[in-house]
Amino acid sequence: MNPIIIIPARMASTRLPGKPLADIVGLPMIVHVMHRAQEAGIGPVAVACADPEIAEAVRKAGGTAVMTDPSLPSGSDRVHAALGELDPQARHDVVVNVQGDTPTLDPAALRAVIGPLADPSIDIATLVAPIESEEEAANPSFVKAACVFERGRAVSQALYFSRARVPSGDGPLWHHIGIYAFRRTALARFVALPESPLERRESLEQLRALEAGMRIACTRVEHGPFGVDTPADLARARALMA
Repeated sequence: MNPIIIIPARMASTRLPGKPLADIVGLPMIVHVMHRAQEAGIGPVAVACADPEIAEAVRKAGGTAVMTDPSLPSGSDRVHAALGELDPQARHDVVVNVQGDTPTLDPAALRAVIGPLADPSIDIATLVAPIESEEEAANPSFVKAACVFERGRAVSQALYFSRARVPSGDGPLWHHIGIYAFRRTALARFVALPESPLERRESLEQLRALEAGMRIACTRVEHGPFGVDTPADLARARALMA
């Protein structure tokens, strides 16, 4: 495998406008995410920007920024567009999509997410962590992955994703962490697919891949990074990283 990490970022956010540039201990949040991705050491890192001010901040910090069409509908589309500009010769066969609002990202998580792609039957790999409370289980903001880990194994195939509590009954529940490792061919296929019925119903784009018959593998990790979506989240990130 020859991975590349691309971080999609845009200024538009209804709950925290301009969050990629929010200051956390002296650096914009997007720069913290870039640094964590670089520390993973799995391949080059770039930021796919929808806004020139994000590109300016990334380049000022010594990073690689690629401007993408602000009208692109999702982070995955932005990653795909940036990949075509960064690597037109298709040297990188694996693309890791990292959300730009996870400043507490553990670099080890990026090393873990690419592991399942050693199996040629897997199209996309992602991460899950244990859900630790009933509050999280009931919260639709905590996306659940329906998967089963055999004893001693850290990788499982994803059967479904939902904002509801799935599966029902007794047993562990898994919180989906929105970091994806795509085979390059899988990413191209994914962004070319139309929005699917379950994707629309659950507002989860990964269901588009499952409905199209693509295989998604989940690697289990103990804890995932939290996304900064609100002023309270930003305050928490600042406190953790102080």
